[in-house]
Amino acid sequence: MEQFDVTKRTVERDLLSLSEMFPLVSDERDKPYGWSWSKDAPLFNLPGLSHSEALTLAMVEQHLDTLLPVSTLHQLQPYFKAAREHLSGIPKSECARSWLGKVRVVPPAQPLLPPAIKPAVQQVVYEALLADRQLEIRYLKRGQDKAEDCRVHPLGVIQRGAVTYLYCRMDGREGLRTLALHRIQSAGMLDEKADIPPGFSIDEAIERGEFGFGAGGEITLEAVFYNGAGDHLFETPIAPEQSLTELKDGLIKLVARLPNTPQLAWWILAMGDGIEVIRPASLRNQIAATLAKMQARYQG
Repeated sequence: MEQFDVTKRTVERDLLSLSEMFPLVSDERDKPYGWSWSKDAPLFNLPGLSHSEALTLAMVEQHLDTLLPVSTLHQLQPYFKAAREHLSGIPKSECARSWLGKVRVVPPAQPLLPPAIKPAVQQVVYEALLADRQLEIRYLKRGQDKAEDCRVHPLGVIQRGAVTYLYCRMDGREGLRTLALHRIQSAGMLDEKADIPPGFSIDEAIERGEFGFGAGGEITLEAVFYNGAGDHLFETPIAPEQSLTELKDGLIKLVARLPNTPQLAWWILAMGDGIEVIRPASLRNQIAATLAKMQARYQG
């Protein structure tokens, strides 16, 4: 290793010279001055981005901006900028550039515009989730006029359609809760660590159907499909434990073990006269009662 004896003044002169060639900036609020790479500077990267890397970064910026911590997004901005500049310099005929105009994510249901989330709230919530810290929030329930102050232990973030939710435990209340992020009026990160249930897994919560907004109890669904309404289930099963039987006259019988949630009822009702629930009786009666109300309203 080479040994060089330099003075503080030599380092300062070198930094000053380098700032003429590179985007180095000096913070002169206090002495000794601090030096840093300019936050708005283009990415200094050798040998540079490949077409595939630029394309990947562009798609990350396009599709994951609502799910990444704000601090992470801030750190990635130079890379996103470099990716955009790289792709803009590629001829339009090149495959990598044209790919962004060929791929889209389309929701299977009626698309809804996402509600506005306060940027400051999103930043604090995501940073607390990242650091496993508690939050003090003001939460306005739907239909209420006054927000409620509460302390929460963040466990995860779920994007369900157009709405992003905070999955958490609330102090003084049993069970876990799902809070719409856009209904959080303010949020402050606390010093205390979040109390995470032993063995907690957000994937297991999803499998239990908790984000279908039900109690998560499982049922065995038996249903009959008419006029090809259930054909898609041969390729996209509704549950891991599913069996399909082709009956006469083109009918299909489904037997599946899955969580009983409002989401399941919405899925059944969306198929109209293409499906008939056979069992369980409680779900069959629920669907029948909903259809009777609908019929009464349309006849009025």
